[in-house]
Amino acid sequence: MIRFYMKDGRNLQVISDIEELNEHPRLHDVIWIDLLTPTLVEVKAVERLFDLEFPTKAESEEIEISSRYWEEDRRVEINSYFLVNNDQNPYNETVSFVLQDNLLISIRYKALKSFDEFTNKLFLSYKELHSGYDIFSKLIDIRIDADADTIEGLCKDINKIRKQVFTEHTSENEELLEKISAFEDLNMRIRENVTDKQRILTSILKSPKFPEELKTEIVIMLKDVRSLIEHTDFNFERLDYLQSIFLGILSIDQNKAIKIFTIVNVIFLPPTLIASIYGMNFDIMPELHWKYGYVFAIILMILSVIAPIFIFKKKGML
Repeated sequence: MIRFYMKDGRNLQVISDIEELNEHPRLHDVIWIDLLTPTLVEVKAVERLFDLEFPTKAESEEIEISSRYWEEDRRVEINSYFLVNNDQNPYNETVSFVLQDNLLISIRYKALKSFDEFTNKLFLSYKELHSGYDIFSKLIDIRIDADADTIEGLCKDINKIRKQVFTEHTSENEELLEKISAFEDLNMRIRENVTDKQRILTSILKSPKFPEELKTEIVIMLKDVRSLIEHTDFNFERLDYLQSIFLGILSIDQNKAIKIFTIVNVIFLPPTLIASIYGMNFDIMPELHWKYGYVFAIILMILSVIAPIFIFKKKGML
């Protein structure tokens, strides 16, 4: 799907048909081209129409800084992460941006909430957007706000699971470990996302191609990103702490169970020994033919059980 956003004086026009755009007399009025899962035919048509070349999907997903941001004579190419936060498998989706003259081209292979949110606001504030650089800045700003909201939600979830660690660990051990692992994975994805934004924004500040009036906003966004990175570091520390506490509690519970089994073994060891002795088949045993031999053995076994219990209680072990 392709959408061409054209700013014509005080009006903003959206064209979804590339054939209609071919017939438009003022192509230079296009300030943003948004390509969502484009076909090869669509990509080639846009490249031919606007005299540019798009990076492939494989090129856009490379992690080197030279692959995430680079400049040429007429254009700037940027590959940036956008977090897709689903409950089971959060991941970072790469979106490619090409800035050429005053035109922004975005290439993405998944519908993203940040783009939907921006397009909803676009018709209310399009008068403030003079070029593709303004649109790119607003998109990144919205994405940073979304990352901040995700981190805030993660902090609340960590606070909730902290209470569960101390109250429900006995019945939900596996579930709690899965939650902690899922939170660590989400926090790692957020950290990758905001670190990528930091590198890109830092490169933009050094670029002579970006308008100077936008760099003030870039500086503010960069400060926000650094703050988000600090929050992700803090979340890692909290999750490590919770995991250590949780494993410590499990270890204590296991030690209690082992302690109980040990005490039971110690208590029943003396009567077992007595029963073993009197169960031996020797011809000469003083109590073998004694009238009270059986009662004596039973009483002796009972006393051998009571004595360890009394000793353990006196030492506070029971």
